Amino acid sequence: MNAIILHGRPGKKEYYSDEHPSSSNYHWIPWLQKQLMIRDIKADTPEIPNAYAPDWQTWCTEFERFEVNEGTILVGHSNGGGFLVRWLSENPDIKVKFLGLVAPSFNEGELTDGDFFDFKIDSSIASRVGRIVVFNGMKDSQSVHDSIESIVKEIDGVELREFENLAHFCVDDMESEKFPELLEEILK
Repeated sequence: MNAIILHGRPGKKEYYSDEHPSSSNYHWIPWLQKQLMIRDIKADTPEIPNAYAPDWQTWCTEFERFEVNEGTILVGHSNGGGFLVRWLSENPDIKVKFLGLVAPSFNEGELTDGDFFDFKIDSSIASRVGRIVVFNGMKDSQSVHDSIESIVKEIDGVELREFENLAHFCVDDMESEKFPELLEEILK
């Protein structure tokens, strides 16, 4: 069994700031990686170059360095979650154990060429994933709520976990670097 935890899209200032950790070492990602590792689950956290301006091929190249199989746990935060939905949609032969989408977003913002999320969600993802759990912060942006609505509408069996007092599941709004609710869902 292995896990791949994929960060989202940072702002350009955050990406180049020496006051913030790299995206794969920020928010709850390092904590989750450690929790999986101490349970003997190999957990990788790819770092996507220039993640502030998503390029589909770059994300694929970095992500596909890691093995994905029926025992794989995939977790994506924000655009990382959106990436996983597209990647699974475009790879119909791939089966995984668990897909955790934390504030998944198909919002490209102004800094991309506009094709990163140019795809149709494959509704057969549900038949290829053991469990799909979406984490929704009720105080998050409308674009994230719209992305979640699309996922729930297109993919049967998605389990939705809603958090009234959270926004985008970042360390600032969570007031913690721990995310025990996500770990609990992965380990079920």
